[in-house]
Amino acid sequence: MIIYEPNKHFISDVRHLARSWTMVKIVRATALSGLYSLVVCVLLSFLKLEQSASFNTAIFSFLGIVLSIMLVFRTNTAYDRWWEGRQQWGALVNNCRNFAVMVHATMPNSDHRLMRFFAVNISNFPLALSEHLRQGTDLDKLLELSEEDTREYQQRAHVPNHISRRLHDKVQAVYRAGQITDSDLLNFKPHMQSLLDISGACERIRKTPIAFSYAVYIKVFILAYTALLPFALLTMYQWYTIPITMFVFFAFIGLELMAAEIEDPFGLDCNDLPTHTISETIRDNVFEILDQPLSVPKHHAEALYDKVF
Repeated sequence: MIIYEPNKHFISDVRHLARSWTMVKIVRATALSGLYSLVVCVLLSFLKLEQSASFNTAIFSFLGIVLSIMLVFRTNTAYDRWWEGRQQWGALVNNCRNFAVMVHATMPNSDHRLMRFFAVNISNFPLALSEHLRQGTDLDKLLELSEEDTREYQQRAHVPNHISRRLHDKVQAVYRAGQITDSDLLNFKPHMQSLLDISGACERIRKTPIAFSYAVYIKVFILAYTALLPFALLTMYQWYTIPITMFVFFAFIGLELMAAEIEDPFGLDCNDLPTHTISETIRDNVFEILDQPLSVPKHHAEALYDKVF
């Protein structure tokens, strides 16, 4: 994720657009639209067909309004998905902290092995979920897995589910041993249940993109609009048709591609959510709450997210 300070460095923020892969694709597509406009202008001028092949610009004004409305809906829908993903991960931060506080407050702190179990597994859940929402959990990024744990996790298609089950089983075992009361068990359940609720919500966001026909229709509309635009502008603007067409295409295709980028907020694009960084924050907080030493450096940020200062 590109991290920046809003409303402070206007020019430098614009300069950093080039670091976005989506912006690179937009610029390349805009250059192709300019090349296409050049070919159209040259052919129509060479064949003396400017007048006979021209369109009424009023039609494009109406079509531009329709396309703009569709793109507003497209970008709003994509941003809603991005923001909901951020809300879910914010809720995960709070629930993991509350879970750790409950463990510290109700369970015997003198049992260091028990405290370590909860510190490791509560921390491993967001670390596993972050990778699960991409291309599957990378076990090397989880904390303190024994060889037996590694073999067991490798057999699981849904590692966050398995970690949640381990946490449930451990809480039930502690309850059966008489170390927590009935009321404590009831207080634990919302925090344990929230883990899979958040996991399911994130999976819903990731696996339910905008309807395929709608997404394709917008792309076809943009391409058709841009392909016909030089025919309408040539008689009025002459060779200025080329930069005007490029600018209009830049605006439309830019909105579409930016919406497509943030539609899945859990990937590794530069505007996706920094879920691994959030997971590391949860890990640090949980270990601190449970008074457990952390064997890895705090906030070891991945090189996957560009930070803009």
